[in-house]
Amino acid sequence: MNMYQDYIQEIEERKNQGLNPKPIDGAGLLSEIIAQIKDPGNEYRSDSLKFFIYNTLPGTTSAAGVKAKFLKEIILGESVVEEISPAFAFELLSHMKGGPSIEVLLDLALGNDISIAKEAADVLKTQVFLYEADTNRLKEAFNSGNEIAKEIIESYAQAEFFTKLPEVAEEIKVVTFIAGEGDISTDLLSPGNQAHSRSDRELHGKCMITPQAQEEIKALQAQHPDKSVMLIAEKGTMGVGSSRMSGVNNVALWTGKQASPYIPFVNIAPIVGGTNGISPIFLTTVDVTGGIGLDLKNWVKKLDENGEPIRNEAGEPILEEAYSVATGTVLTINTKTKKLYNGDQELIDIAKAFTPQKMEFIKAGGSYAIVFGKKLQTFAAKLLGIETPLVFAPSKEISHEGQGLTAVEKIFNRNAVGTTPGKVLHAGSDVRVQVNIVGSQDTTGLMTAQELESMAATVISPIVDGAYQSGCHTASVWDKKAQANIPKLMKFMNEFGLITARDPKGEYHAMTDVIHKVLNDITIDEWAIIIGGDSHTRMSKGVAFGADSGTVALALATGEASMPIPESVKVTFKGNMKEHMDFRDVVHATQAQMLKQFGGENVFQGRIIEVHIGTLPADQAFTFTDWTAEMKAKASINISENETLIESLEIAKSRIQIMIDKGMDNHNHVLQGLINKADKRIAEIRSGEKPALTPDANAKYYAEVVVDLDAIVEPMIADPDVNNEDVSKRYTHDTIRDLSYYGGEKKVDLGFVGSCMVHKGDLKIVSQMLRNIEKQQGKVEFNAPLVVAAPTYNIIDELKAEGDWEFLEKYSGFEFDDNAPKGEARVEYKNMMYLERPGCNLCMGNQEKAAKGDTVLATSTRLFQGRVVEDSERKKGESLLASTPVVVLSAIIGRIPNIDEYKAAVEGIDLTKFAPPIKELVQVGHSIA
Repeated sequence: MNMYQDYIQEIEERKNQGLNPKPIDGAGLLSEIIAQIKDPGNEYRSDSLKFFIYNTLPGTTSAAGVKAKFLKEIILGESVVEEISPAFAFELLSHMKGGPSIEVLLDLALGNDISIAKEAADVLKTQVFLYEADTNRLKEAFNSGNEIAKEIIESYAQAEFFTKLPEVAEEIKVVTFIAGEGDISTDLLSPGNQAHSRSDRELHGKCMITPQAQEEIKALQAQHPDKSVMLIAEKGTMGVGSSRMSGVNNVALWTGKQASPYIPFVNIAPIVGGTNGISPIFLTTVDVTGGIGLDLKNWVKKLDENGEPIRNEAGEPILEEAYSVATGTVLTINTKTKKLYNGDQELIDIAKAFTPQKMEFIKAGGSYAIVFGKKLQTFAAKLLGIETPLVFAPSKEISHEGQGLTAVEKIFNRNAVGTTPGKVLHAGSDVRVQVNIVGSQDTTGLMTAQELESMAATVISPIVDGAYQSGCHTASVWDKKAQANIPKLMKFMNEFGLITARDPKGEYHAMTDVIHKVLNDITIDEWAIIIGGDSHTRMSKGVAFGADSGTVALALATGEASMPIPESVKVTFKGNMKEHMDFRDVVHATQAQMLKQFGGENVFQGRIIEVHIGTLPADQAFTFTDWTAEMKAKASINISENETLIESLEIAKSRIQIMIDKGMDNHNHVLQGLINKADKRIAEIRSGEKPALTPDANAKYYAEVVVDLDAIVEPMIADPDVNNEDVSKRYTHDTIRDLSYYGGEKKVDLGFVGSCMVHKGDLKIVSQMLRNIEKQQGKVEFNAPLVVAAPTYNIIDELKAEGDWEFLEKYSGFEFDDNAPKGEARVEYKNMMYLERPGCNLCMGNQEKAAKGDTVLATSTRLFQGRVVEDSERKKGESLLASTPVVVLSAIIGRIPNIDEYKAAVEGIDLTKFAPPIKELVQVGHSIA
């Protein structure tokens, strides 16, 4: 059976799932299809034409190379296909978005046939995804006096690829669809347990929200064919959590418009809204697709006659509806007045959704085209020796004379590209910045690979210091889906230039370490900017931004990212930690005390949390920075003392050396280069040439939060509050409760210690608690299962060397075996301890899950509905979040302990301690060296 027959068989199988033929990305299959097109009598010729024209993926896929070559043959008259004229062939090339299509167009434009060259030039003038090899060809031809090359370059200098696009419509009609009440997690739009299908866009689209919701959306579209459906988070924020690109892809698939008639299942221009706006990372992803994200503010605080918020019995502000966005409401977005209307009634100002930059994204069909377009225009103007014509909206540059810089403002100023020389920029400025470290994770990596192919990138940007492709999200179960997807991903990324968790050649041991921990280790400069394909890309060195798979691809391809400099909230500490408290309790208390200090307003949302951690090394401090994703912050920056930062960098060096010793470095010696940079940074700190990063004493903050450690007297638990009468209050991270709230009575069905929120000290705490209880009671018996997943292999190696792992093995009923990994997800748990493979495990929810309806107590960050545990018919599943000692003790006794039980269990145990820095960590005057 040949490839085409295999494809036909696959098509029949997909029909049974209600799916269309899968888009073609392989050269072998498309070559067979072309052979059938060339054969006039072939029985499959008609279908082959449709597959070739409408079902072949563009960019740098091997299929795209074959398609471009055949179209070139048609244009040159070497092949004649009645249904594909030379003019149509040019049109098809224009939709292929770079890579082989650009190579063919340049061949034709710089060829000897003037008529064909002019047609090719007309198409090239519309293209933006050109790389150095392409622009070098144009430059060489221009310098040789080629008139066609000159014409193309002059067009690029004027940015005609942008200026000749249709303008954004003045009025956009929408019909509303309430996707849910409260914060809408991207897990609702793209469930983690369906992560394996994300690169198959049509198949993955079937999992968005519910089949019933999908039918309701289709009914609205049938009823309002001239309007776009706007998905809304009523009384909440749209798009919190991870899975942003796949979430936006799904929303666009159901409510957007097709990017090209010749590219299947790639839709753009979704419109989303939320009472409390859009999660920052999700909004960036909406920009990638040229969509619109609206902060609706349709529920507001009810005020008394003095203008003060009226509060309920719980002390929370009472909300009242400012205007209705109930499903089926027809609204009008006016992009000129930048207002939202219901008929003639003005509802709200939406100017933030239509800044000049966002209008460009909408016009161009996405932010990538603008990023590449600007680079192309700059290249052309430089070649012509002219000033770059002002076509694109100038970047907003905000500078306040006499005002100091926050930490993020310093980092952005140092890494800025293309800003006014000598101008110091403050928050709100639009900045292009160089990126130092990039991370791709495994459940979104295949989409990142697709994005790289679609933007015709073939090699990592040379200005990126280091990049890593993880295998942590698929670590728990090596099933058929993982076996099919992950090796292919690792091969692509390894060839692209990333350090990969798995060696495509199989020469080093597969490493399933949690991506955030690896990125934290390979970040060797607190001035670094990190972009990672996960919301928990929150390093305790540098400033890290969780990003969609497309923004990750853009950072890998260009070494750059674009965003406004965010505002910052300063977090400092006073008082002393109690002996029986763990640093995780400080993290939870920060959220609770912040909300109390600001009357329920989350001042962290969309901003940088600049936490003056001072004395806590990077591994332990990561517990705080990781949590900031759940605080809805855009990112977090740790301000460390000099010696603490040196200690963190030395740890990072040792971890990178382990990766080198395993054989993970590549031909560019990226990992060794990172060690060298770390040595240089340590020398700068020790010599006093460049001390650890601190903000200026006169920096301006949106708010300042002081966490009172003396007020933290009991362990703190983040509760999803699944039965709250107000649906919008469920599954947020804002309900933080003391241990005593539960009265020692709440049953726990499963405990989970693991994922990125734990460090080596947490695993030692597990071991110490088992020793304590064995000493007190003679043995340890579990009344609920305890799942333990170390974040990295090197932590396990260190625990083995120090004698802790042996004690964990003593009480485990299951220990992972890399030589025989699980082939199926566990569906039942016994009352014992499971030592699972390093990786995300239950936190990701795509492979392992707790039993439906369970009450889970976890060190994780995920309390979203259905993530760690799904609902059952008998009760709602709930994932409560707590410190390691609370989780371990709860699994042993089968319930949340009371405070006396807890204190007895942790007596003498070395918990994660924290003492605030003695002196204020600020700089008088400012420096961005």
